[in-house]
This record gives sequence, C-alpha cells and structure tokens, in this order.
Amino acid sequence: MKDIFAIHQAEYETLPVNVASAPAVVKLLGEHTASSEGLVLAAAISFEMRVAVSLRKDSSIRFFAADLGERKRASVGSLKYKREDRWANHVKSIYDYMGRMYDFQGKGLNVTISGSIPPGLGLGISAAVNSASALALSGLFGLNLRNEEISELACKAQSVFFEKPVPIFDYLAMTSPGIRSLSIIDTRTAKRRGVQFLDSSWNLVLTDSRVPRTSTEVELKQRVEDSTKCLHYLAPRGGRTLRDIKMSELDDLMGVLPEAVRRRCMHIVEETGRVFESEEALARQDAMAFGRIINKSHASLRNHYEISCPEVDWLVKRSQELEGVLCSRMTGPGFGGCIASIMKTEALDEFKKRLEEYERIFGFKAQLYETAINGGMRLVSS
Repeated sequence: MKDIFAIHQAEYETLPVNVASAPAVVKLLGEHTASSEGLVLAAAISFEMRVAVSLRKDSSIRFFAADLGERKRASVGSLKYKREDRWANHVKSIYDYMGRMYDFQGKGLNVTISGSIPPGLGLGISAAVNSASALALSGLFGLNLRNEEISELACKAQSVFFEKPVPIFDYLAMTSPGIRSLSIIDTRTAKRRGVQFLDSSWNLVLTDSRVPRTSTEVELKQRVEDSTKCLHYLAPRGGRTLRDIKMSELDDLMGVLPEAVRRRCMHIVEETGRVFESEEALARQDAMAFGRIINKSHASLRNHYEISCPEVDWLVKRSQELEGVLCSRMTGPGFGGCIASIMKTEALDEFKKRLEEYERIFGFKAQLYETAINGGMRLVSS
C-alpha cells in the first residue's frame, strides 16, 4: 500500500499529525436482517482505508484522495452535502458532527485518504473512511475516545449528514480487538460481542465475480417492504420485528401472502437463527457445522431472498465441490458482486482452475483476493 505519510507531506508540505486505519468488513451471515433488528456475523479483514490529518492556518479543509488522484476543498463554516464532492462528503460528515459535539469548529484541516479495500464488493469502504477519519480527529484534538464510541459517533455522523439511516454493523465490526476474532453484531441493541474464528489452517478468500451490477436500491427496498407485509399480518399492533417471529407463524401465512413475499421473510427469520447456531459452532470449534451453516445461508439468499445471480451461484457451487473448501457464500448487497469462501491453503490452486473455467463459460475474469482476519481500527505510526 502507498506510504500515506510521504503522500501527505508531498501534498501539503507538512507531515500528518495523525494517521488512522480502519479495516474492510466481510459479512458472513445476516447482513440483510438489519431492518428487522437481526444479527450479523462479520469479520474485520486485512484490507484497510487510511486517513491522514494535519491542521491548517486558515479555515478551509483540503481533501486529497491519493488512489484516485482527486482533490476537493471546503470551508469549515459551510460543510454541506454536495454531490460533486462524492467521497469527500464522508470526511465532511465526520468533521461537521464532531466539530459541533466537541467544539473544534473553525479549525482548518488537511486530509489525505488512501487504502486497499476493493471497491464495489460491499466491504464497507464508506464506513472505513468515516471510522478512520473519526479516530484521526479524536487523536488530533485530544479527545481520547474509545473505539466503540468512535464507531457509534461515525455511524451517527453519516446518518445525520446524508439524512438517511445507516446500519451500524460495519462500524461495530471495525472495533474487533484481536486477530482471528469475528464479531456478532446485535442490530437491536447496537452491541458487539466477539467469537473466535476457526484455527489457522482455514483461510478466508474473496472472489469478485465481476458481474456488472446496476443499482440494487430498488430491489433491496422491495425486500424490506415484503418484511413489512408479513408483520402486518403477524403483528398488526406492532411491537415485533421478524426477529421475534417463529417459523410456525410464517407457515400459517401460506396461501395468505404471495409465496415470494413469505419466502423472503423466511430468509430473515432463519438467518437470525443461523447466526446463533454459528456462534455455538465456533465456540466448540466445529468447522464442519459452521461450514454447513454458511452454505445453507447462500442457498437461502438464492432461493428465498432471491438476490443472487447465475454467475455467483456457479462460483459458490463449484467451490463447495472442492476438497479443502469448507463453505462459500455470497456477501454484499447481491445481484452480482463477491463470494466469501473458507478453505485450506492447498485448495487454492484447484479453486483458481475453477475460476478459469468460469471465465470461459461466462466471459467475466473473476478476481481472487486472499485476506486475513485482523483486528480493527487503529492509529498508525510512520
């Protein structure tokens, strides 16, 4: 990865006072249950975004996205969302929110952003930029906030600035304290608890299908609306989410609701249960049981929630056939994108051959990413 210290100095003629890093996050289970107060099993991995900051003598903020070669600027007195500012809006949201909360508005800032997180795969780039920005500013202004406080603050700042609710699970997963530690995020209580990943013989591998993906917003909004339809029948007086619903109650809706709607609700109910089951399997280090849970989750995303696609399903199925591959599942918003696989090192070569076959069949050259499950956000020294 690029030397952000040298880049910042070359851009602003001063070394950064603080550099903070926040990791990419892979959701292994539950990412589509947040609107129903579900549970998410997530891993903070070795890809990261870094944010470097230093103070200015004037009241402007200068932004430099080193990987894009793009520069933006803003005035600390008028930090508003501007479409043309794109990525800089995320840092503005953090400065604006923290400045109001901790009264350091009016102080100019130099900001450099650089990272290694592959874009477009649902790995939480925005959350990583926001979290790293908040951690860097916390150090710059001597706030000494805990990582858990920073994650909550960063999520809230983006929600306020962009005027729409932002799920907190990526932010909380970035507070994971240790190597090979997974996070179970309870979106009802906005709390995280840790669970140890499998032993070091198992590796996490990501595969980008390279399937062009149009906007998923409309389709995902429809899935949330389908959940609301189920609750209209099962909890007409409110007070419950799909997390509280039992499968027997959904069985009673057979013939009452369109079957596609009922199946989508089935995915959310069963997925919440799968997170609990995965926690138990990991607690006893039962790799085979854990793998079965992950594989069942993909089958549900394909058959019930209906957000997969033929190319992704092919990658998942062919990888699951290989000796040394424990499990594979789509991750991210769906309709293309990425699969996460857990496999032994010796299975990699055969898996790469399957990717060559995939390219011959579908015409897309899949991108393989070997990664590691690391700790969460941190300050970086030069």
